[in-house]
Amino acid sequence: MDKIIAGHALTPGKTVKDHIHVHGTELHVPHVLLCGMEDGPTALISAGIHNAEYVGIQAAIELSNELDVQELRGNVIILPLANRSGFENRTMSMVWEDGKNLNRVFPGDAEGSTAEKLAHTLFDVFIRNVDYYIDLHSGDGFEELIPYAYYLGDAPAAGKAREMIECVNTKYFVRSKCRTGGAYNLASVHGIPSVLIERGQLSLFSREEIEADKADVRNILRRIGILPGDYTTYEKTELAEFSDDAPCTGCWYPEKQVGDWFRKGEKLGEIRDYFGRSLFTAFAPCDGVLIHQCASLNIIEKGPMVTYGIRQNDSE
Repeated sequence: MDKIIAGHALTPGKTVKDHIHVHGTELHVPHVLLCGMEDGPTALISAGIHNAEYVGIQAAIELSNELDVQELRGNVIILPLANRSGFENRTMSMVWEDGKNLNRVFPGDAEGSTAEKLAHTLFDVFIRNVDYYIDLHSGDGFEELIPYAYYLGDAPAAGKAREMIECVNTKYFVRSKCRTGGAYNLASVHGIPSVLIERGQLSLFSREEIEADKADVRNILRRIGILPGDYTTYEKTELAEFSDDAPCTGCWYPEKQVGDWFRKGEKLGEIRDYFGRSLFTAFAPCDGVLIHQCASLNIIEKGPMVTYGIRQNDSE
């Protein structure tokens, strides 16, 4: 009997483009099912969990039209825009109806707020029913970022997820310890090999970045046997990730560019008031590399300021 996802049988050679209604809300989530001609694993690709991260959204849309079911061995499920209401109301990372960050509320709650109901549907209908998961992200509308990728260490499927990470064409990756809140984190805890790819920034979406996301997805699909052909692996540096939030609201003046390596004690940036007077100076607590940071003039108390990585060997 064919496997069923979102009410559709995964019949060989079948393509489905549809929306699923999130019960108790006005949300309808677009999804694409691409069913290969031969048996094989099922992979999920999601984008737009953070709705202003456009590189992944556009890459997912294009992949949904470019992947050929005649070539697939198994199935590819694509969610090109998970947070549709946020996208249509330009709320950056938040779900429009309740102001919650969708990637902080998984596994969600069928009786909860809109974001919680959406997370519950995404997990219950899609994530828990696949064999592999790729989640596409970028820097938010106020964040600049260098490309890197995450997988969850100390998880049942960490070995296979590490193999997926090797197929991502970035300089850096993070072996995360966070087991709660996020979609790929939850999938990993449930034994589904999962990776999160970060590429793009500032709500921009260049052709180069879109093609790079698509190339990474195809490369992973070759590695796991869904697409034919040889895969490529890329050497990269493992980082331990640390984030410093802003201690106050004001104007932010960064000193470094993302990708810059810095030494302990170097100035990373300064927050000033609306008369130009210094409120806070951020200094590097250790040697590291800046992987993303606030890039807008305004910065908000307890909001993102700088995120940096240190070589894993240096952190041990």
